[in-house]
Amino acid sequence: MIELLSRESAAQTWRDPAAYWGGIAHAVAEVSGPCAVIEVDALRHNALDMLVRAAGVPIRVASKSVRVRGVLESTLALPGYAGVLAYPLPEALWLARTHEDVVVGYPSADRDALARLARDERSVTRVTLMVDDLAQLDLLDHVAPARGRAEVRVAIDADASWRSAALGHVGVRRSPLFETSDVTRLARAIVARPGIRLVGLMMYEAQIAGQPDAVGPEAPMMRWMKRRSRAELHDRRARIVTALREIASLEFVNGGGTGSLESTAADPSVTEVTAGSGLLAGHLFDGYRGFDPAPASAFGLEVVRRPSDDIATVLGGGWIASGPARESRQPRPVWPAGLKTVAREGSGEVQTPLRGAAARTVSVGDRVWFRHAKSGETAEHVDRFALVADGAVIGEEPTYRGEGKAFL
Repeated sequence: MIELLSRESAAQTWRDPAAYWGGIAHAVAEVSGPCAVIEVDALRHNALDMLVRAAGVPIRVASKSVRVRGVLESTLALPGYAGVLAYPLPEALWLARTHEDVVVGYPSADRDALARLARDERSVTRVTLMVDDLAQLDLLDHVAPARGRAEVRVAIDADASWRSAALGHVGVRRSPLFETSDVTRLARAIVARPGIRLVGLMMYEAQIAGQPDAVGPEAPMMRWMKRRSRAELHDRRARIVTALREIASLEFVNGGGTGSLESTAADPSVTEVTAGSGLLAGHLFDGYRGFDPAPASAFGLEVVRRPSDDIATVLGGGWIASGPARESRQPRPVWPAGLKTVAREGSGEVQTPLRGAAARTVSVGDRVWFRHAKSGETAEHVDRFALVADGAVIGEEPTYRGEGKAFL
């Protein structure tokens, strides 16, 4: 576990790239091969800054964006954080061994995991399934009939995207439930169903939380879209929540993401917000106007060949984030400064060629530092993170992979 509260406030050394990346490189200079690090003071800064941005609304930690139990537990130890938003159900069951409040962020069709949930007296009180269709409950009842199991907790996932007259569907394709009538129809069917208890609502506004709005020619359009979408969503979510509370006693109404903490927390219908990517802070968040997180995580890859005087090639590097396969989803080389990927190759699974002034000066065996695009993808490729503070390694934390887990 990482002691975040006990550390003194540190100077924001990440404002000086040479000192920051130089210090990280020095700390792990004797480590061979690919090396992933978490800078503890930067992590602390991000965790506390998100609490300020949430303005007192509890933050549920999105485990998909971390995938390191030590980081999850250290963050949840801070007052203001509460509960986990897990990814697949098997992960939720694993985390429920030590966490009392785990919401599964997506519907599950994993028959084995559903059966394990239904027969585990402790997990069934700690884990909340996500549903947006009665077919998902039909599958649960087929695997574990209601008569022979404990009551299962469920939450409804309603669509938070924006249906624009000019732009069409703006947001991710998640739930089929959009209007109040859609949600209440499902809610009534849930509460009438034996062995099921409706406890929550989730509405994730990806088009607000997940879109940079500070840089590039599309930035003004993004800001306009976010304003319009935010206003529509606040009104619609309020109607949905009011109607749902007449049907069931909701324990939580969840919304938001790292990129929309302020606006989601300002919605009086919301009782909690979700965030995770902002803890480790991938480079996608460099393009937001409302906040400025520290680059708390990075990975270093070693130069293994020099195909020409102006190209240095590192081994591996194709640690791609979810979403459209654009440059914005690729890792970004940050140190030595000025390096960039080759357009026709990008970040490759087996190798990543790099150009730039520094490519002429680095040697075989030197390490290049990259930032991930979002968060979480780095943990799928390494078994541990080195914990760095004040230019030294102060510990390490295993990833899910390092604990022998690969959920999805």
